[in-house]
Amino acid sequence: MSTVNGATNDVLSQYQLQGNASGKNSELGKNEFLELMLAQLENQNPLEPQDNGEFISQLAQFSSLEEMQGVSNSIGDLVGEFRSSQALQASAMVGRSVLVPGTASRLVAGGEIGGSVAVQSATSSLTISIKNSAGELVHQIDMGAVEAGYQTFSWDGLDSDGEALPPGKYEIVAQGSYGGGTEQLGTLISANVDSVSLGSEGSITLNLANMGSIRLSDVYQIN
Repeated sequence: MSTVNGATNDVLSQYQLQGNASGKNSELGKNEFLELMLAQLENQNPLEPQDNGEFISQLAQFSSLEEMQGVSNSIGDLVGEFRSSQALQASAMVGRSVLVPGTASRLVAGGEIGGSVAVQSATSSLTISIKNSAGELVHQIDMGAVEAGYQTFSWDGLDSDGEALPPGKYEIVAQGSYGGGTEQLGTLISANVDSVSLGSEGSITLNLANMGSIRLSDVYQIN
């Protein structure tokens, strides 16, 4: 900006001093920008007046900046509303059962472990082996021949002799028989949602009973 007697610089210095004194951001806002522009017009050199094109360019730049700030504020509002909606939806999942990918779960006294097996193609024999924390086979479920799809299973916590096993972590291993031998299949474990945690960036974590925490995006099915 061109000036004659330094009035524009005085105005700028005034805002800079005020900003420093208050300890806040000293960047110029809309009102400060307009006051500086008026000071420039009032104190411009009569022999070298400001070019109209330059003046219009400055106004256009300010208008563009103001529009971008408005868009930024609108996006911020939308993000806030989206996170609030996520929190409301997530809270409704507390107490419900979900299916999540996994190969192990914790058995509680008098409880059971259930889930589904992802069978990619029909198999002549589907078996589900239950192993304790030491890797020992404690029970086996023979589901026979099954078609492709998700096959549900449930284990009541009893060993092969019908005796109740102690609470603890147990591994679930599903295998299907095919012409070339046996193949291990993927499993989904059923668990209840105890609580929901919201991350600082809007991420949602489900805290599952006997299984720990898992991201909402990893849930395969909500029952």
